[in-house]
Amino acid sequence: MSAEEATAVAPAHSLYREISRRDWARLASGLTQPLSETEIVQIRGLGDRLDIAEVAQVYLPLSRLLSLYAKSTKNLGAETSAFLGDSDSTTPFVVAVAGSVAVGKSTIARLLRELMSRWPDTPRVELVTTDGFLYPNAELERRGIMDRKGFPESYDRRALVSFLTEVKSGAPEVRAPFYSHMRYDIVPDAHTTVRRPDVVIVEGLNVLQPPPTPNDVAVSELFDFSIYVDADPEHIARWYVERFMALKAGAFANPSSFFNVFSHLTDEEAVRTAMGYWNDINLPNLIENVLPTRHRASLILRKSADHTVERVLLRKL
Repeated sequence: MSAEEATAVAPAHSLYREISRRDWARLASGLTQPLSETEIVQIRGLGDRLDIAEVAQVYLPLSRLLSLYAKSTKNLGAETSAFLGDSDSTTPFVVAVAGSVAVGKSTIARLLRELMSRWPDTPRVELVTTDGFLYPNAELERRGIMDRKGFPESYDRRALVSFLTEVKSGAPEVRAPFYSHMRYDIVPDAHTTVRRPDVVIVEGLNVLQPPPTPNDVAVSELFDFSIYVDADPEHIARWYVERFMALKAGAFANPSSFFNVFSHLTDEEAVRTAMGYWNDINLPNLIENVLPTRHRASLILRKSADHTVERVLLRKL
């Protein structure tokens, strides 16, 4: 299936409320924007054009909606426990953020962490990325799939399911492996620790994948709410190249960076290199694995060519 054909396959709109940017922005009326421009700049990823208007009109209402879902889920858990005569065993509300490389999902996850923590019902919010569940580079090399890093088979799915199962079971402390983008690898003996917060946000490429066999647990079964960040592949390709160029001038210049070799490329060589990675790895992964999971999301954020959200699709209850 071509990128154009895949993009043309729209979600089942009968399952979703489709809300224009203008109508969604109206939901921000009466809500106080808690973040300063400086904070937004600190949250924004390379290539993202997130500004204070986008935060107020799109992500503030989204954070409020998520907070309401989390509160309702917590109340239902408490009422169920009371009905059963058990002590309250409410567990963290888990939100997934999925989408392609370079579509802006990491920025969105960080932003939602900050915004949700400002609402009274969800003051404690933790963020975990599925990069930490990639197999170490040595294991990817052993399996002969180093060039498929980011594809479903490059992740320790069992470890991710185990982590989320512990989170949803109410374990007092759960640890996730830590991934260094500078080293492009898992850091031994380093962890991200989650201590039963109100909300856990899980961000990653393949978090909405179906289980490999009918007897396996899907990662998505352990989410209370899921967001898919959507855009035309040609737009994402441009954002990917722009981000690569920004990294070449910045992080890649660090001698400790795995990608330091790219800092010496000319701009023309860098663009060709970035497009090579996009066409050979990231676009096939998007078309084959990531995009087909879009319909599984609770909410779809559809971005336009300028990185701003143009409409929202919210799955009906």
